[in-house]
Amino acid sequence: MDLRALESLPSDVERVAIDAVLGPEPAVPSASWSSAQGRRHLLLPALHAAQARVGFVSPGALGYICQRLEVAPAEGFGVASFYALFALGVRPPVALHVCDDIACKAAGVDHLIDGLTREVSASAEHAWHRSPCLGLCEQAPAALYTRAGDPPVERGLGRLTLERAIAALRTGPIAVEPAPALPQRGESGLRLLVRVGHVDPSSLDDYRAHGGYRALRRALEIGPAGVLRELADSGLLGRGGALFPTGRKWEAVARATTRPRYVVCNADESEPGTFKDRVLMEQDPYALVEAMTIAGVTVGAERGFIYLRAEYPLAAERLTHAVAQARLRGLLGDDVLGRGARFEIEIRRGAGAYVCGEETALLASIEGHRGEPRSKPPFPVEVGLFGKPTVINNVETLCNVPFIVEHGASAYRSVGTAGSPGTRLFCVSGRVEQPGVYELAMGVTLGELIARAGGVIGGGAPAAVLLGGAAGSFVGKASLDLRLSFEDTKRQGVTLGSGVVLVLDDSVPLEPILARIAAFFRDESCGQCVPCRVGTVRQEELITRLAKRQPAGSLAGELGLLRELGQVMRDASICGLGQTASSAIESAVERLGAFREGEP
Repeated sequence: MDLRALESLPSDVERVAIDAVLGPEPAVPSASWSSAQGRRHLLLPALHAAQARVGFVSPGALGYICQRLEVAPAEGFGVASFYALFALGVRPPVALHVCDDIACKAAGVDHLIDGLTREVSASAEHAWHRSPCLGLCEQAPAALYTRAGDPPVERGLGRLTLERAIAALRTGPIAVEPAPALPQRGESGLRLLVRVGHVDPSSLDDYRAHGGYRALRRALEIGPAGVLRELADSGLLGRGGALFPTGRKWEAVARATTRPRYVVCNADESEPGTFKDRVLMEQDPYALVEAMTIAGVTVGAERGFIYLRAEYPLAAERLTHAVAQARLRGLLGDDVLGRGARFEIEIRRGAGAYVCGEETALLASIEGHRGEPRSKPPFPVEVGLFGKPTVINNVETLCNVPFIVEHGASAYRSVGTAGSPGTRLFCVSGRVEQPGVYELAMGVTLGELIARAGGVIGGGAPAAVLLGGAAGSFVGKASLDLRLSFEDTKRQGVTLGSGVVLVLDDSVPLEPILARIAAFFRDESCGQCVPCRVGTVRQEELITRLAKRQPAGSLAGELGLLRELGQVMRDASICGLGQTASSAIESAVERLGAFREGEP
């Protein structure tokens, strides 16, 4: 096994940044390979530290990290090169990552990019790049600003104009950025958004004054069996798209005979058009900390991880503060609320890999490996993080738990439908008057939701609506009476997925949106399995031919090939990325007649 260090040496500032994560360099290297591998999970944090200091991961920094963690340089390079946000070549300290994904395309970002291409040249000081979705869809067009240094600066920029983009590159972003759109602020009947927009997200006292930590106290009073019973009776299904019953997942881990056990929050919200989890983490971070603590004491886990997408710097800042305050006040640590329960939370940042939203890929990433999905079974509840039983839920799912524990399953089921109880967060963006996160009872119709968002800009009608994100499905205006519940959407052959509702009108050409979706999946395929690795490339090539009206043969033959490609990826791909890579495109062809006009 190749354990030789890379020839380049780190600079002094790189060494200091890396040592701040890994600790001082020991005088004598570890004599045990297994003990060194016990620290491999620090690989991503160390890479982040190196890049945040100088703007990229140099060969010297990578070699030093590999030496400290006793990871083969080839493996370290394989991990670093897997993630889109790690730059392995020299890059200026200031970077502007401009989103060109579907919501920003609908908001006219192509004109902004044309302006940047025309007016801004890369220099030794700054550069700009195209980026997939940044989760700022209600503020589109959007960008992520980063400046390496001590301290580094990261900031999401919403409602971007060419002037503001150029100013950010040359002089830094303005001190105050636009606030997220919160159309329901203060509205009665909210559960997940009840504190969002009017409770100070930095204040633990403010959170507790508005009902915070009552659920954790009740969880400790009724015990694990009581919590599991309430979860099971509530019918809470996972809000990430898989719809697995949350109570069954927690119960499987609670009954496991193996220890330790883990709780993992999937906060890698990378589905284009999705931003609900970002709003929860930025505006109500203590709710997630409390929910994870309830999960830990219920399933017998003493350690939890929040795997947070790197494009959410404000969420990272507020969650870090919330975890520290909870620990300081005895709400995390060795004796939670003085009841003898132990639970700790660590935050791990991803580095730009959509596939890490898949639960087993996420676990591999935390462990310090390439974020490649694993075959199932075994499932994470049996063999999860570090090979131990693990509960994995996304942010929205977890944030439903405190309400259920405090008020009971019957209160939770008092709204929604029989098959889809409770409320749902919908990420409404695109050509609507009031984009933002909306919390409504399951079963609301698509037309009612769009009306709540002020309707289509200018009073027009939607030409197309994308449900569930790039991995979802398009529907037309004939589907405005579709009830947004799991059972109703399933009957119609569509999915709610991550809650995306991207509204397009006649001013937004559909085919460039489909081409962007095809390019997204080509870029984001991890390449582990042939059906996805090759299929996403062939799909993009096919979509490009169709968009240019240059089919290889007949249009009918090309559309038949598109269906065949999609079927192969659905049947043979290892994970959901390949299995859903053609869903939105095929639905646009079948329901909206995409690519059929102007047949040669």
